[in-house]
Amino acid sequence: MIQSINSIPAFDNKQQYSTIEAEVSAAVLELLASGRYIGGSVVASFEQQFAAYHGVSQCVTCNSGTDALYLALRALGIGSGDEVITTPFTFIATSEVVSAVGAKPVFVDIDATTYNLDLQQIAAAITPKTKAIIPVHLFGQPVDMTALMDLAKVHNLIVIEDCAQSTGASWAGQRVGSIGHIGCFSFYPTKNLGGCGDGGAITTNDPEIAAKLRVLKEHGSKNRYIHEEIGVNSRLDALQAAILQIKLRYLDSWNNQRRAIAQRYHQLLSQIPGIIPPQELTGGSGVWNQYTILVLSEGRNGSSAKHRDWVRDRLQEQGVSTMIYYPHPLHLQPVYQSLGYRAGQLPVAEQTCNEVLSLPMFPELSQQQQDQVIYALKDCLA
Repeated sequence: MIQSINSIPAFDNKQQYSTIEAEVSAAVLELLASGRYIGGSVVASFEQQFAAYHGVSQCVTCNSGTDALYLALRALGIGSGDEVITTPFTFIATSEVVSAVGAKPVFVDIDATTYNLDLQQIAAAITPKTKAIIPVHLFGQPVDMTALMDLAKVHNLIVIEDCAQSTGASWAGQRVGSIGHIGCFSFYPTKNLGGCGDGGAITTNDPEIAAKLRVLKEHGSKNRYIHEEIGVNSRLDALQAAILQIKLRYLDSWNNQRRAIAQRYHQLLSQIPGIIPPQELTGGSGVWNQYTILVLSEGRNGSSAKHRDWVRDRLQEQGVSTMIYYPHPLHLQPVYQSLGYRAGQLPVAEQTCNEVLSLPMFPELSQQQQDQVIYALKDCLA
């Protein structure tokens, strides 16, 4: 058995912080001294910069990626009696918000190579009640937005991009979050652009939608103590905006480091039997929030590989931490039993949940650490 040199985390933001510590400390101390902790010029400045980065006219910040999706649905008038098509292979926030506004999530199976929505299956799921599609640019890999927007136009559907894991990714040269009608982002600390706490943002080119979002996130109020509708309290703290403003300047560099690590993973994993490395669509530029392989179940494609969970345990014994995103598909979750989905109905998503394993991925991952991951993986599958 290969002996570990050092323990390798699945994700590590300590090294990243050390490179920008002086800038962050100065910005945080200045903000604390100002006494302006909610709203203010720092938040407004970050919104402008984030909008400019994505080539859109509007950015509205909020307190999480989940709220970004929820507020987007509310602003677009999607609610009771409506249906929203999305993927069963993602974090529950994507479908949870659909249920939260009173609409019905409709799950479509995923593509076996990209793990994203299988666009060929969407048309069959559209009904007169369908109002929107929420594609998820999963693991930082963009959906084919050209094909999706063409489909949405034919059926007069709204497209809400879930960009929680894909800040900085692009399709056909255009940033995700600027292609659909609205884009939703998360600044959770493990994201490519992560804060030091929770946070989210919504991008759009429609000033009316942006204005609606600002009312909804402030208790349904334009003017203090005058409430036009039921809203929520969903603000991005000024402290997070100050930190994100700094990190945004480094984002492209960090994403390029992730791409280089992913390319090296591709090369090193190409000759290991029993696994399938992730694949990118031509036309997309991903940002590798995760690097997720498939550990083939025994018998699939002639594989005699061990079960994914067994491999994960053996890697952990050798000091290599991994993650499983996601072990259970959404359509089979207990909370969605009433929707009537059955095991085997979305087979690709179900199989993928049994085989995915996310290897260590962060911009500062060294070649030595990456070699250790590969050696440990080879040892497990030998």
